[in-house]
Amino acid sequence: MSKIKIIVVDDHQLFREGIISLLSKNEDLEIIGEAPSAEELFELLEKEAVNIVLVDITMPGMNGLEVIETAREKYPEVRFIVLTMHAEGQYVVKAVRNGAYGYLIKNADENELITAIKNVANGKKYFNSEISQLMIGNMAIEGESHKKLSDREMEVLTLVSEGLTTKEIAEQLFVSARTVETHRVNMMKKLKVQNTAELIKKAAHLNLI
Repeated sequence: MSKIKIIVVDDHQLFREGIISLLSKNEDLEIIGEAPSAEELFELLEKEAVNIVLVDITMPGMNGLEVIETAREKYPEVRFIVLTMHAEGQYVVKAVRNGAYGYLIKNADENELITAIKNVANGKKYFNSEISQLMIGNMAIEGESHKKLSDREMEVLTLVSEGLTTKEIAEQLFVSARTVETHRVNMMKKLKVQNTAELIKKAAHLNLI
């Protein structure tokens, strides 16, 4: 069987070196490159035939989630595994939606990392029980928020996110400014936020806007 060809992408050199030395011991794997940024990754992908890319989320310039989304169109044969410190459900869900095949937290042990790489190389997805729970939890929150917000609140939310003032929203929806404010207050209560900026941020996280 031919070796699984891997690129490691992380903006921390010490972390990249640690992962590379760990994986290099395994005779089924071949590290063919490393990159500190999306830009350098795409340069490598132009030159090399690659099976797996291990990618962090937080990087300068284009982040890991955007990298996966961009690469899915340009390099559909390359499979991505996220390797990150972010143990939050919304990141897992976004990674999966963008096309990631696996998601691991950086405290994963060597065996788990190698298992994930081999599964993904064989076309399977890899999410351990902890990651699966995060994903399910986040999707449940999304579902609840969709159910909680009324159609009219969703309309107001969209207009708020577009930067319209209360007066402009009221004119557009043919209601009073007070009605718009009531919707805004109700949405903030439902999404458990304190102000409009947090409302927009939370709604974006939940893919409501």
